[in-house]
Amino acid sequence: MPMLRRSPLVLLILTLLVPSGFTKGKYQEPGLLHLDRDGEEWAEETLNKLSLEEKVGQLFMIRLRAESLKIDSNKYLQLQNTILKYHIGSLAMSVRPEGPFLYGRHRYETVMLLNRLQQAAKLPLLIAADFERGVPARLFGTTVFPHAMAFGAAGNLAYAEDFGRITAQEARAIGVHWNLFPVADVNCNPANPIINTRSFGEDPQQVGDLVAAYIRGARANGMLTTAKHFPGHGNTATDSHLGVARVDGNPEHLRSVDLPPFRKAIAAGVDAVMTAHVRAPMLDPDPNHVATVSPAIITGLLKDQLGFEGIVMTDALDMAGLSRLYPAHVGRAAVDAFKAGNDVLTLPADLDASYRAILGAVRSGEITQRQVDYSVLKILRAKASLGLHKRRLVDIGAIATLVGKPENVALGQQISDDAVTLVRDNGKVLPLRPGRYITNVPPREGVAPADRAVLVIILSDNVRTKDGRVLEHQIRARVPRVNVIYVDPRSEPSRSDDVLKAVDRSAAVVVAVYVVPSAARAVKAVHGLENSVSLPELNGALLGEILVRAAERTAVLAMGNPYLTEDFPAIQTYICAYSNATVSEISAAKALFGEIPLHGHLPVNLPNAAARSREKERLAQVANGSSPHGHSAAASRLVIPGLLRWQHGLSPTRTASGPF
Repeated sequence: MPMLRRSPLVLLILTLLVPSGFTKGKYQEPGLLHLDRDGEEWAEETLNKLSLEEKVGQLFMIRLRAESLKIDSNKYLQLQNTILKYHIGSLAMSVRPEGPFLYGRHRYETVMLLNRLQQAAKLPLLIAADFERGVPARLFGTTVFPHAMAFGAAGNLAYAEDFGRITAQEARAIGVHWNLFPVADVNCNPANPIINTRSFGEDPQQVGDLVAAYIRGARANGMLTTAKHFPGHGNTATDSHLGVARVDGNPEHLRSVDLPPFRKAIAAGVDAVMTAHVRAPMLDPDPNHVATVSPAIITGLLKDQLGFEGIVMTDALDMAGLSRLYPAHVGRAAVDAFKAGNDVLTLPADLDASYRAILGAVRSGEITQRQVDYSVLKILRAKASLGLHKRRLVDIGAIATLVGKPENVALGQQISDDAVTLVRDNGKVLPLRPGRYITNVPPREGVAPADRAVLVIILSDNVRTKDGRVLEHQIRARVPRVNVIYVDPRSEPSRSDDVLKAVDRSAAVVVAVYVVPSAARAVKAVHGLENSVSLPELNGALLGEILVRAAERTAVLAMGNPYLTEDFPAIQTYICAYSNATVSEISAAKALFGEIPLHGHLPVNLPNAAARSREKERLAQVANGSSPHGHSAAASRLVIPGLLRWQHGLSPTRTASGPF
C-alpha cells in the first residue's frame, strides 16, 4: 500500500484549519500505556467536578459514521450537538457494508473531523474502532493484515505482537485510541456464523497466546485493547446481530476452552473486556439473561473469579441478540447492563431513552451514585493513561511518516504468505505452470470455451465487495490470457450452465471461494443453512457440480471460511488463505504457482482433511528437487507444512524490511 502523501500547500491549509499551537513541537509516538500520578489526579479532580448528568454521559459510546460527515455539514453539527447534549464519553467508528470508509476528498479529512470533535467536547473523547484486520478496516492507505485465523495458521507469536504494534501506531496517528480487538473467542463450532475467521483458531491455549501477544504489542504502543466476546462466542450457531445466541455445554468446557484466552488476556494487561449477547445456562439459568445483563457472569465470574478490574463494555446494545429481549423498553436494557457490571454502554438503540433511564435509575436509588463514580473513574483513568488530558488532538503533519510504512506493508504480506495452508493436493494440480497451458481465451471476463486453458471462477457471497479483483490481477500477471468468471448472488441461474461448459473445456480449474463472517447478514445457503459463512445456494450447487465434473483438476481456494471441505468433501486440491484481504489474494496467487513455501498449519480441525497425508511423499519429492510433474523444486517451492512454530522473542528474519 502506498504511504499517505502530503504537499506543503495541503499541510499549510490543514495547519490553518486546526487550533493554534496544534502543530507546535516535535511529534512523539505514544509509548506504553501508563497512568502516572498527574493522570490519576486529573481523573479524580475531573470526576469531582462533573454533574450527575455529565457522569452518566461518560458511560455511553455512540456511533460515528465518518464517511458521510463533513465539518460544515448538518450531520456533523447533529453529531457535535449530540455529544454536547448528552456529555458523551466515547465514539465508535462503524463500517460501511461496502468496506473501508475513512477517506474523502483528502486522506486527512477524517483526522480533521476527529480533531474538531475533540476540540468541541468538554472532556477528551475516547475514539474506538474495530481494527480487526488493522487500520485498513476503516482507512485506505494503511498496513493491510489478514483475518485473525491467518495468524493462527502462521503460528508465530511475534507476528501477533507486530500486528498489535503496527495497528496501534497507525491508529494513534489518525486519532483512534481504543481497538475493540482482539477476539478471544475459541471457534470450536464449524457452524458458527459470526466468529469463524475472526478467531485465532480452535485451540484455547494457542488462541490465548496470540491474544496476549497482540495485547502486549498494542499496549506498548499506546492503544487500549479489548478482549471479546465474554464469556465466549465461539461455540454458538447464531449471529447475535440477528438473534439471541446460546452457548451450550458444561462448566468443564467453559473452564478448559472458553475462559483460557480471557485469562491470558487479563494477565497480559488487557484494558477492556466486551460482553456477549449470548445465553449461557450453565452460568445463569435465567432465560431472560444474556451475558450482557447477567450479574452472575459479569460481576460473579469476570470480576470476582477472574479478577478483572478494567473496563467492562457491552457489545452493541442495538443488536437483536439483546434488543429482542427488551422490545418495548430499550432504556431498561441499558439499566440492566449497567447494574450487571458494565462500565461502557455501547451503541444504544435509543440514546435519549437509555440516557434518561440510567439517570432516572440513579435518582430513584436503583443505581447508586457510587456505582456511577466507580465506572466513570475507570473511563477517566483510561483517558489519562493515553495522555488525552494533556494532548487530545492529532498532529496531521506526522501522519505521512507513521502510516503505511513500506516495512510494515511488507510484513503484512509476509504474515499472509506464511499463513497459506495446503490442506491437500490429491489431484496433483499444483503448482500451476504458465507455460503448461494453451491460453487462447481473450483477456477479459467471459465464458468462451478454451481447450487446455486455465479457468478461474470467483465465487463470492457478497455483491458489495471487490472480492477476486486482486486475485484476478495477480493470476493475469502470470497467465495473461486466463479465463476468469465471477459468480455472486446477483448472477442469473443460466450463468451456471455457461460456467460448466467452460469447466469441461479447461485443463485446470481454480475456484476461489470468498466467504467471510459478516455481521447481521444471512444468505440462503447449501443444506438449508442461513448464515454468513456458507456459500449461497446457487454458488454451492455450482461448486458441487464442478467437483462432480472436474474434481481431479480443480484447485479450491478458501478465501475466508476454512470449513468448506465439510460441505464439499469431494474437494481434491484445497488451499486455505483464511481471508479476503488484498494481502491474502496476493498470497493465494503465489501459492497456486508454487512461488512460496506452504508453511501454514490448520488452526481448526477439519475431519475431512485427513487425506492430506497422501500427498506428503509427492511434496517431499518437490522439496528435494524433483517433481512428479517433471518440474524443478525451484519452480514449485512447495514444502511439507510444518508444525505450529510458536516463536517467542524476536521476529524471524523477513524477506522484506477485520459487526463488533
